[in-house]
Amino acid sequence: MSLTVPPTLLEAAERGPVDDAEFVACIRDSLPYAWQTVSRVAADLESSSEDFADNVIPPPTETERGQLLRALASDAIRAGLERHFGVKLAFQNCHRVAAFRPAAVDSDTYRRFISPRGQLLNQSPELRDC
Repeated sequence: MSLTVPPTLLEAAERGPVDDAEFVACIRDSLPYAWQTVSRVAADLESSSEDFADNVIPPPTETERGQLLRALASDAIRAGLERHFGVKLAFQNCHRVAAFRPAAVDSDTYRRFISPRGQLLNQSPELRDC
C-alpha cells in the first residue's frame, strides 16, 4: 500500500472530499523518506535563486526507494506534495527528485529535465537496477 490511512481519515473519505492538510499529514506519516526528500529539495529551492533544486543521493535501502516511487507515481500524492510545498515536482531514475518554482515550468531548464534526452543522459550503470 502507498499510504497507511488512519480510520478517521478513511471514514471522512468514504463520506466525501477530505481536508488537504489531513491528506498531506497522512503522506508525511506514511512515507517519511519521501517526505524528507521532497522537504529538503523544496527547502533548497526556497533558499536559492535557481529555477530548481534536486536530489541526486540514492535512497539507502529498497524500502526508502519504494517510498519515493509510491509518492511520485501517484498523481494525488504528488499533487498534494506540490500544493503543500508550493513547487512543481519532476522525477527521474527512482531518486532524482527535482523541485521547480511554479513559474519555471515554462522554462528551458524544466523542459530539458523532463525530456527523453534528459532521462537518457541521467542513466548510469549504478542506476539501471532501479
